[in-house]
Amino acid sequence: MRLKKLLAITIALVLAPVVMTAGNRAESNNESARPFTLLQLEGGRRLEFVRAFSSEKEVNPKRSFWNKLVDFVAGEPEWHQLVRPYGIATDSRGRIIVSDPGALGVHVFGFEKKEYRFLGGSKQQALQSPIGVAVDAQDNIYIADSLLGKIFVFSSSGKFLRYIGDIRGEGFFKRPTGLAIDKAAARLYVTDTLRHKIYVTTLEGTVLGSFGGRGDAAGQFNFPTEIVVKGEELLVVDAMNFRVQILDHQGNFRGKFGTAGDAVGSIFRPKGLSLDSNGNIFVVDAALEAVQVFDRQGRLLFAFGRSGTAPGQFELPSGLSIDGQNRIFVADSYNHRVQEFKFVVAARASEGKRP
Repeated sequence: MRLKKLLAITIALVLAPVVMTAGNRAESNNESARPFTLLQLEGGRRLEFVRAFSSEKEVNPKRSFWNKLVDFVAGEPEWHQLVRPYGIATDSRGRIIVSDPGALGVHVFGFEKKEYRFLGGSKQQALQSPIGVAVDAQDNIYIADSLLGKIFVFSSSGKFLRYIGDIRGEGFFKRPTGLAIDKAAARLYVTDTLRHKIYVTTLEGTVLGSFGGRGDAAGQFNFPTEIVVKGEELLVVDAMNFRVQILDHQGNFRGKFGTAGDAVGSIFRPKGLSLDSNGNIFVVDAALEAVQVFDRQGRLLFAFGRSGTAPGQFELPSGLSIDGQNRIFVADSYNHRVQEFKFVVAARASEGKRP
């Protein structure tokens, strides 16, 4: 049995050396990474790198004696790994939901309760290209499959519930990518990249309308991708117009920012989009391999990241999510990992002195 296992491992290493090397590189970085200050900001704030993670195994690294005994007898289980993480969302339980078109599924990391789930599709249909992810007020998980042209909906426990945009097995959407949910109104917003539109549906899947159309005028799009709901506004990555547009929930234009260019402060390959509690807008730029932070008027506040494999560096980053605690999660796609950052407010010197 062990000889057969060694033979199988040897064959796998010969057939897939690049994948194994990439995975090992990311895991090695995770083992050596420790929290550190990445950027010192005005007002006593600083941006800290917290951690990076790339595997199911990291959710519960301290396995019990009995688990170790089973591993010794039967071999370690085949842990799910991040292959090409793309989209990110977080839920009310602090779980991190990561779409992974490379792994043909979605990872649900629950570090607080040491739980992990992998969502690979329904009994009738497997996910083929999961891109956008979002959660509703009940922590149900919505996944946009850009190849199948439909949305898969799962319960918070991972049970498949329904499709949105499924018409007799065919997808209604041409290329769904970004998802955003207005939890108060129970509305789902879907960017259909190849139709250059945004569709509005109920959470059950009834299409209520759409807006947009191809062009570069206000309220028009050229391959829109990511979308975020914030209060009464929608923010949309208008990718090939090299900008972010701000709209109301009916699609009426409210503002925009961004100019094409390959320097910091410009927008060239915008990917992930999110906002912090102060309303600052975070945009992942895959060309700069950095995260840029703008105010509402589009003025650059600061940026972090550069090309590389070390903590705080990126290789073709994509998705971005900021939770209610201002924890920042970035899908570092070609480093096969997600990186976590947070803001820290430094205590004043007088606060640390004894009376």
